[in-house]
Parts: sequence; structure tokens; C-alpha cells
Amino acid sequence: MRRDEQGQVTLLIIGFASILLMAVVVVIDASAAYLQRQGLDNLADGAALHGADLGSAGIYTEGLGDDRLIQQEAAVEAAVRDYLARAEAGRRYPGIDVGVRVDTVNRSVTVRLEAPLELPLTIPGSPAAPTVGASSTAAVTLVTD
Repeated sequence: MRRDEQGQVTLLIIGFASILLMAVVVVIDASAAYLQRQGLDNLADGAALHGADLGSAGIYTEGLGDDRLIQQEAAVEAAVRDYLARAEAGRRYPGIDVGVRVDTVNRSVTVRLEAPLELPLTIPGSPAAPTVGASSTAAVTLVTD
């Protein structure tokens, strides 16, 4: 007696095709997440540098004796918000969350950005509302020749 195995090959092909499809979805989503994080990294770098530069204070009251300039928190916050507005961060990353921290000990500015991640494809069972974030720290250092 000979068994008919014709249906077994079809099942195997469907299984391999579904695994391949899932792998393609994972690669596409991972690439989209990486690109969005890179964009947020660039925004955070620019915002931190802009905030540290325009938020610097103490030159007239303390002189240039220290390695790093003092940062005025309100000026840093305003400079970071201005930079992000001019870069159209809200339009490029709807729902972006911005955090600005001024470290008075190290005299540095840290900008943290977090935005909802818009994935082109979804995998069943994946998070419903993933986010991606980036942060950057900058300080104004005096260089004397």
C-alpha cells in the first residue's frame, strides 16, 4: 500500500513562505525604527548644541576662567524649543516628547526626545504603540591658544 504525500509538500511550502514573510516584515520594521532613531539622534544633537550655545551665561559676571560656561536653564529651554520648532520636529515626528535638563555641576545640557514609532508593517502580537527615543548632551568649552 502506497501513501499519497502530495498535500505534505503544499503544507511545507506554505509554512516556509509564512516564515519568510515574517522575516521580511521584521527587517522592514527594524529598518524603519533605525531610521527614525537616527533622525531623532540628529535632532537631539542639534538641539543640545543650540541650547548649550545660546544658554551660556556667566561670561560677564565670572569671566572666562572656567573650562565650561554656566548654563541658564530658562535660556537653554527657550533655545532648544526654538531649534525644534525651526526644524519642524512636531511635523516630522507627531507626538514628540521633549525633555531638557541642565546639569549645573558639569555645566552641560542634555536633550531627550521620544516619539511614537510609525512602523510600515505590523506583526501580530507586537506592541500596539511602540516609541523610539534619543538623547544628546552638550557643553560649551572654552579653547585658548
